[in-house]
Amino acid sequence: MLRLAKYLKPYLLLILISVALLFVQANADLALPDYMSNIVNYGIQQGGVVDAVPLAIRQSEMNRLLAFISADNQKAVLAGYTLVDKNSVNYTTDVKQYPILAAEPIYVLKNIDKAAISKLNPVMAKALVVVSGIEQAIKDPAKAKVMDLGFDLSKVPAGMDVFAMLQKLPPSTLARMADSIDQKFAALGDKMIVQMAAGAVKTEYVALGMNIGDLQTAYIMRIGGLMLLLTLLSGACMIAVGFLSARTAAGLARDLRRNVFERVENFSSTEFDKFSTASLITRSTNDVTQIQMVILMVMRMVIYAPIIAVGGVIRAIGHSANMWWIIALAVVVILGLIMTVFSIALPRFKAIQNLIDRLNLVIRENLSGMLVIRAFNMQQFEENRFDTANKDLTSTMLFINRVMVVMMPLMMLVMNVVMVTIIWVGAHQVADSAIQVGDMMAFMQYAMQILFSFLMLSMMFIMLPRAFVSGDRIAAVLETEPLIKDPQSPKLFPEPFKGTIEFHEVSFRYPAAEEDVLHSVSFTARPGQTTAFIGTTGSGKSTIVSLIPRFYEVSEGAITVDGIDVREVPQHELRDRIGFVPQKSNLFSGTIESNLRYADENASDDELKLAADIAQAGEFIDSKPEGMQTEIAQGGMNVSGGQKQRLAIARALVKKAPIYIFDDSFSALDYKTDAALRKALKKHTGLSTLLIVTQRIATIKNAEQIIVLDEGRVVGKGTHHELMKDCEVYRGIALSQLSKEELA
Repeated sequence: MLRLAKYLKPYLLLILISVALLFVQANADLALPDYMSNIVNYGIQQGGVVDAVPLAIRQSEMNRLLAFISADNQKAVLAGYTLVDKNSVNYTTDVKQYPILAAEPIYVLKNIDKAAISKLNPVMAKALVVVSGIEQAIKDPAKAKVMDLGFDLSKVPAGMDVFAMLQKLPPSTLARMADSIDQKFAALGDKMIVQMAAGAVKTEYVALGMNIGDLQTAYIMRIGGLMLLLTLLSGACMIAVGFLSARTAAGLARDLRRNVFERVENFSSTEFDKFSTASLITRSTNDVTQIQMVILMVMRMVIYAPIIAVGGVIRAIGHSANMWWIIALAVVVILGLIMTVFSIALPRFKAIQNLIDRLNLVIRENLSGMLVIRAFNMQQFEENRFDTANKDLTSTMLFINRVMVVMMPLMMLVMNVVMVTIIWVGAHQVADSAIQVGDMMAFMQYAMQILFSFLMLSMMFIMLPRAFVSGDRIAAVLETEPLIKDPQSPKLFPEPFKGTIEFHEVSFRYPAAEEDVLHSVSFTARPGQTTAFIGTTGSGKSTIVSLIPRFYEVSEGAITVDGIDVREVPQHELRDRIGFVPQKSNLFSGTIESNLRYADENASDDELKLAADIAQAGEFIDSKPEGMQTEIAQGGMNVSGGQKQRLAIARALVKKAPIYIFDDSFSALDYKTDAALRKALKKHTGLSTLLIVTQRIATIKNAEQIIVLDEGRVVGKGTHHELMKDCEVYRGIALSQLSKEELA
């Protein structure tokens, strides 16, 4: 399949745009679990409180906090706040938001950046947790034992202000207390400390008179709105990538079909011997469709899945580094599963396309040979032959599907086991305050995204083997160089063109054959004369006339037309001078007129009628109600063999070529029609060079030159009367067909 990569160059821009959109989509999808975690952690558990730096705090409460903050950090904290009282400029505005301002001064947070907030967070969080703990211990002496500040709170006399007492302690004592507090918080981490401080911040907001419910709702709505926007962005990117990938895949399929068709059109008969018709049809249709599907899926899934996998791993570890082993173990299991299935199914995938070729071949032979099958009463035999090809393909497909069907249940089992494991391990970490509930849920979502990305890749592994086989089959056609090529420095025929054909000691051997089928053939066919070829079956008659238009290349010797070697002129220039009627007449679907115009699309109606009359097809055409517009089925299946031959001859005559080659094209005509046709040919093509291959003596009896072939060698050359005297082979053929009186 990589051999076809060069055909993607015209779509490189679309692919790059798709990759960029996939990065945007993947980042949007990866951000959603983070926001979901924030809603759980901050919106639900912390009531919308994100930081341990309150938006506002009472002056009395701030004084308590400062007792547990170092001198350097006190300056940083106070620098971030503005003290507001009844005499402040913003009093009227602030008192509506913080009603407690009417009773006592408060500190209001300045408009500082996130970096400053991040620095203040652990400082304020530790102080808030300690102060909150002390306040709870004062209210409930049973909790005093939990607090370890270097003295027993339960022994403090009733009514004494603990915070006032703490402020009077020596600096060295306060420093020891601060060190003790820092050691206790060191094991938790800043994130958990901030979470612990959220309760104290909410309590302070209540004391300020703020509406906690509105704060929580606003946070959840804001994060939810961002999630909705990200979802819409992801959906828009998905639609755009779908459009671009479909356009790229369909365009590539179109280009491949066109290139395969153009390459096959340039094939010589040698190349057609390598690729069967059924195989070429399958390669142009089914194989190209496989490539189209894979390109579509690669652009939509294969590029997207690794981004999700890598990004998911990074973000998941960021939420809980202690559970990385769960994802690693799941990925190893999935990769092992994919590789096992891949190794089992790959050999069968390689056989599928060949089996499709075989089925295609059997169907084509049955349809084209239907009359023969019925005539010999071989319906049951052909049904069995088709059934064998069909069952071979079916059994192979069933085997592959049985292997592949195991993938989904096993993948779902792995994913469910991973989910349960994350909940089990994560619950213990939540209980130990190692992570938050939202982080565990986000880790679970990322794990599912990672596993789904591998699931998408596994689906591609199902399609890729068949696509690789199809790609190689298409590349084999595209990379097959035609044996017959135009010369690099072509020559042109002299004008006026006469059409004299000369064979100079021509020998020919089919590719891979052990011996020549033509041996040192020499003759000259002149314009205005009929040169006929006759001989036993397999003597090389059709091979000779196939060498003139270069359907095959001579092995030895040379063929010249008007003194120019046919290998030295362009193929189009050579074939443009030849009107060729093959041994097996072939008509194209359409009308009689469209078939005749195949030789010259600009031919007039009179010229078409004249060609039909010369070919003795005029009467047959006129008998049809639609005349020239009579429909012709594929391959001319709706006309008889004789009618098909006459239309093929008429098509060649429309070309008005200086050289005409009739390769056994009178075999289906009765003797009367044959004689009338030859007489009309002589009259209207008298200046052309006529070459006729036939088995009938009557057809060539009056030819100016008859060449007798036997096992690829010329054993006789001359007129009918000369050959009757001198050529034993010709005389034997003639006497087997006509009486001596008819031959005289």
